[in-house]
Amino acid sequence: MAFAESADGGGSTSPPASAPGPGRRSWAPLLAVCTGYFMVILDVTVINVAVPVIGRELSASLTGIQWITDGYTLVFAGFLLTGGALGDRLGNRRVFCSGVAVFTVSSAACALAPSTPFLIAARLVEGLGAALIVPGSLALLQQAYPAPASRSRAFGLWGAMAGIAASAGPLLGGLIVSTVGWRWVFLINLPAGMVCLVLTLRHVARSPRRTARSLDRPAQCAVVMAVTLLIAALNEAGRRGWSDPAVLAGVGLAALAAAAFAVRERLARSPALPPSLLRSRTMSGGAVIGLLFNFGFYGMVFTASLEFQHQRGYSALGTGLALFPAVAMTMFASVLAGRLTRRTGDRPLVVFGMLLAGMGLAGWALAGAEPAYPLLVVPMMAAGFGTSFALTGSTATVMGAAPPAYSGAASALFNTTRQIGSATGVALGGSLLATATTYSTGLRTSMAVGALAYLAAAGLAWLCVPAKHEERRAS
Repeated sequence: MAFAESADGGGSTSPPASAPGPGRRSWAPLLAVCTGYFMVILDVTVINVAVPVIGRELSASLTGIQWITDGYTLVFAGFLLTGGALGDRLGNRRVFCSGVAVFTVSSAACALAPSTPFLIAARLVEGLGAALIVPGSLALLQQAYPAPASRSRAFGLWGAMAGIAASAGPLLGGLIVSTVGWRWVFLINLPAGMVCLVLTLRHVARSPRRTARSLDRPAQCAVVMAVTLLIAALNEAGRRGWSDPAVLAGVGLAALAAAAFAVRERLARSPALPPSLLRSRTMSGGAVIGLLFNFGFYGMVFTASLEFQHQRGYSALGTGLALFPAVAMTMFASVLAGRLTRRTGDRPLVVFGMLLAGMGLAGWALAGAEPAYPLLVVPMMAAGFGTSFALTGSTATVMGAAPPAYSGAASALFNTTRQIGSATGVALGGSLLATATTYSTGLRTSMAVGALAYLAAAGLAWLCVPAKHEERRAS
């Protein structure tokens, strides 16, 4: 889709810095952006292995341990749309670099934390930095790689970072905690953050600024409340059960905040997410697809981790190794999808990926009560491959449906729905394991529900993701 820079409805734009010309293809912007994104997603999962040790050393209560883990996720998910709006208004590169700086400094604070309250506060700030990084990451890739083929490959590798970081977190965390100590879980972000900043400032062009666009603070407050309350309720649902009054109250308040956001967006002169974008079948469908495949994949990783550690007696390091087949497929699938999309378009990739992942989880559900580990390797590989294979096309679909003036907001919407999907998958998986008659029954039910989510995503992709000839016409 081609849109003029004046699509912002007015306001100043700053000229971009020098970027590689059309004859040169530099992958330095991709490395810069993916380094930042990898740090953000890694911090979601790597902490799970370290938090028992942190709790013992800092004498943390159970509530404190939960906030060390969940505080980061709540702020991260809640402020994604705000991060996207700031990027569109102030320039995505500026906001991305600010997020990297905040994330890096707060990681150092986490590593030096003398007490549980200090660590929790630092984790909240770290989540804010993450919320500034992620929306700008996709917007910067779209800016750096305007050619469809190179952009698809860049989106594919960006998506692979999520799968690798999420699945490698337990493995890396177990290795770090068992060798140099839990504080290095945060200290490793310091060199990565500095490298990311240097690469971004040197190799990523400046982004247009649209300072005339208002931030619409009432809408931003409403969406922060809606997403934060929903994620908090989902996290508690996995522990308390879905009928708990606190969970029901959280979901109800989140729905009220979402309704307030929708009303405000209809009345605002400069909405954060224009209603026309949300009414777009391509945009909204792509966002829901992201929710569904994150639901399936992260639900699988969570329940599989519990199965390997609690039922089979694997160590944290052993669990990371057991999940490695799913990780290994993500990079391969993203590279392959980036190469194939030129020939096939996005729709076949998303549909095939979702069907393959769905068959993988269905295979696990049908594998029996106590299947041997080798029987689970193929289902995990299918889920990892299919999810990463589809992520490339769905990312391109969502980003292609938005004008450049709203690229940050589109990225934020896509990543917010994915975070909601992840939280829902983990919460439902935990509830099924806790309430089933046997652990094996709960595990297989969770895998079956994940398979249904993947199949629903495949059907939605067939309806919402443009076919190749439609993509050419739109561009």
